[in-house]
Amino acid sequence: MDQVIKQAIASKKLIEFLYSGHRRIAEPHVLGVFGDETAALCYQTGGGSNSGRIPEWRRFALSKMTDLKVRQEVFPGPRAYPSGKHSSWDYTIAIVS
Repeated sequence: MDQVIKQAIASKKLIEFLYSGHRRIAEPHVLGVFGDETAALCYQTGGGSNSGRIPEWRRFALSKMTDLKVRQEVFPGPRAYPSGKHSSWDYTIAIVS
């Protein structure tokens, strides 16, 4: 799964997946390790969520993602973060440029 997300980050393509009972559509911006979990920092642009807040920045644990697909739609690249910087990671695997 991490290779699929790395490819989506490199090609700036949206991803679609199931997470916590909701289908999500998101721009993958960072793939990394935080604690003992490999995760993707994404800007969710569509689908559903428990909070209902979309669009929104979210970190998704890869172990909880299912039915992952790379969509054909592309996104323009990095977005501004509300804090002005990326969230912290123990190890960054891929980042959108």
